[in-house]
Amino acid sequence: MDVTQFLPQFGSLAFTLVAFVIALSIIVAVHEYGHYIVGRWTGIKAEVFSLGFGPVLFARTDRHGTRWQVAALPFGGYVKFLGDANAASVGGDDSRVAHSERRQTMLGAPLWARAATVAAGPFANFLLSVLLFCALILSQGRATDPLTVAQLVQLPEVYVQELRPGDEILDVAGRPVTVQTLGGALAEIPPAPSIDYRIRRDGEELAVRGPHPLPPVASSVSPDSAAWDVGIRSGDVVTAVDGRPVYAFDELVASVLASEGRPLAFDIWRSGEMLHFTVVPRRADLPLPEGGFETRWLVGVSGGPFFEAKTETPGLLTALGDSLAQLWFVLGSSLSGIGHMLTGAISTCNLSGPVGIAETSGAMASQGTTSFIGFLAVLSAAVGLMNLFPIPILDGGHLVFHAWEAVTGRPPTDRALRVLMAAGLALLLTLMFWAVANDLFLCP
Repeated sequence: MDVTQFLPQFGSLAFTLVAFVIALSIIVAVHEYGHYIVGRWTGIKAEVFSLGFGPVLFARTDRHGTRWQVAALPFGGYVKFLGDANAASVGGDDSRVAHSERRQTMLGAPLWARAATVAAGPFANFLLSVLLFCALILSQGRATDPLTVAQLVQLPEVYVQELRPGDEILDVAGRPVTVQTLGGALAEIPPAPSIDYRIRRDGEELAVRGPHPLPPVASSVSPDSAAWDVGIRSGDVVTAVDGRPVYAFDELVASVLASEGRPLAFDIWRSGEMLHFTVVPRRADLPLPEGGFETRWLVGVSGGPFFEAKTETPGLLTALGDSLAQLWFVLGSSLSGIGHMLTGAISTCNLSGPVGIAETSGAMASQGTTSFIGFLAVLSAAVGLMNLFPIPILDGGHLVFHAWEAVTGRPPTDRALRVLMAAGLALLLTLMFWAVANDLFLCP
């Protein structure tokens, strides 16, 4: 049972904030735990592990002498190691630490131990991302051949529907169908309210009629998209665009692309009720599997077949391999997007700030547990990548300092660290203000 169905469905402020805090807390806790556990393994003592900032709401000290606490402002967290002057582990003074304990400080530990402790935070985020992707793959399974109907999607009565759960689909309009061809060649079938199917039912081959294999059904709606903002939700069926009936998802795509941003009138069927929306397509930059980006007009609706296919659970190694591939795609797309924004090839509106992330958290949570877990996986990967950027105050900046020490044999001076940390903080605040401005003012 999906408990999120009992929560407010369309993003009340409280629901959005709760979803955002849950998402952020999970990702921050995993990130900081990576620092903590590797520090402990390498002999560096953690004095404080804090989830949140500000006044302490709850705290306990474990047998290792680490104080675990939850603070009132749940928008981050930190690990403070022995000898650190602050939560950023910069500017520590181990003169106040007993000589016998100096090895347990970040300043007194070997370079390899410090570097491993710093790198462990982003690595923990990547590991969380892989595990979440893997959990989704294992829970959802994979469609297998012969393609078998597990459950039918609700459609308006105008569609002829003679297929049943358990039917094995052999061909559609004379075209053989497999898992691989479902979204490819079958999309070229001319749109119509009914199509010829050849199926196997209870061991007997039959000819039946059914809807286009890829009807204009919103299998998912992207948060903060044109369709989402006007009230279109997953499961909605687009019956007409500007008064013209549509029977295939490709017809909907073609109408949106041809609009070039002109408002479109959508007639929507939702559980027997007809609704009408005016949707204004937005220009968006989409990552391509081979790298780069493609700019297209979108409304934020994704399609899918008119049925849920029967699946089987893949092996653990297969699921882990697929999860690593998904992580690699997220990281590659993120780096490519940053590069394209820096060169002006794509809009800086692709940069979202905390407001946009919070809105997405609430929207994904309202769509269900699966959507929220997928969002967590992507966000965790993004947080891990961001922390590896070579910016002072981030983990990547610390790793650059350690690399400098490895090459020169000495760490940067305290004065250099103070200047670089101030510059890094200024850069991060600038990016933060820019992203918030995108969320609130600059980008629709």
